[in-house]
Amino acid sequence: MNIDAIHMREINMPLAYPFETSFGLTTGRRILLIEIESEGLTAWGECVAGEHPYFSDEMIDTAWIITETELAPKLLEADLEGGGSVPDVLKQVRGHRMAKAALENAVWDLEAQAERVPLAELLGGTRKVIPCGVSIGIQPSLEQLMDKIETEVEAGYQRIKLKCKPGWDNHIFEAVRKRWPEIMLSCDANSAYRMKDFDHIATWDQFKLLMAEQPLWYDDFYFHSMLQKRIKTPICLDESIRNRRDALAAIDMESCQIINIKVGRVGGFSEAIAVHNVAEERGVPVWCGGMLETGIGRAHNIALSSLPNFLLPGDVSASARYWAQDIIEPEVTVSKKGEITVPTGAGSGFAVLRERIEDLTVRRQTLRAKARVTA
Repeated sequence: MNIDAIHMREINMPLAYPFETSFGLTTGRRILLIEIESEGLTAWGECVAGEHPYFSDEMIDTAWIITETELAPKLLEADLEGGGSVPDVLKQVRGHRMAKAALENAVWDLEAQAERVPLAELLGGTRKVIPCGVSIGIQPSLEQLMDKIETEVEAGYQRIKLKCKPGWDNHIFEAVRKRWPEIMLSCDANSAYRMKDFDHIATWDQFKLLMAEQPLWYDDFYFHSMLQKRIKTPICLDESIRNRRDALAAIDMESCQIINIKVGRVGGFSEAIAVHNVAEERGVPVWCGGMLETGIGRAHNIALSSLPNFLLPGDVSASARYWAQDIIEPEVTVSKKGEITVPTGAGSGFAVLRERIEDLTVRRQTLRAKARVTA
């Protein structure tokens, strides 16, 4: 498989609803999209790096530079066997996992199209439908939060995840549990707490949470291990898990009982599958987290979530929860049972709305392969 051209685009998309975490408030997204042409086929990838280096040390502007100057040229020069060979091509560049993932995931989609199989099948997926949860950001008031939860519960979502931070936690959990004592409820702190908060976090056990996601430092295993020994609530690690080795370390240190796999955070499908597999071998369930993706990234999350050890509802929810109009068709929808049907067509199973993307594009760059000499 030879890559003929790589098109980079930045699009600007306003969110349908503001989304607040412990990092701050997001009302719109600057998004780097990758379009790859190869032997008459076209596939897309999405870089999930944010506008600022808050969730990770990557941001869209660093991803643009490293893709244009390092990653894309290496990919254009390579003779690829498929998506699984991309990490070896890009390994000389340290880090920049979200930028790498945008390229690698597009190549996997190309391979699925070339072989005329669904992307989910090519990745090793076995599920026909995936269970869905929602992530609800910090709200201006408790009343607004309760209204939002009611909407999502009525829509059928199987798990409700609440973003939390010091001052926006116990009274929220208590109110939600009082109104919905049986729903699958979890929380996500995005590293907002510290050792001084251990006793406070221990009080979360009373709320019967499915998990407490990344309560401590974003790069930590050791103190999460200490905390997990103090509490009954399962800890889920997100930001701390960058690759298979991190997953092994966290499991062996008993730092967590659940792992959130974000394909961009770990550098692409190859490493996401490796994390999935080692967690499955150790009996640790995984689920797929979200990064406010467009339909392109969302389609890739659906395919990944079809793997057998994605045992818990992920954050792969409907397009309409985030965008007034997505950039794919059909848009991602969720059934009243809180499920998404895994596409069965070749590739991702969704068509990209090129005209919509053109309308949203604010900058672009195209890199083409040099002429290849044949013997």
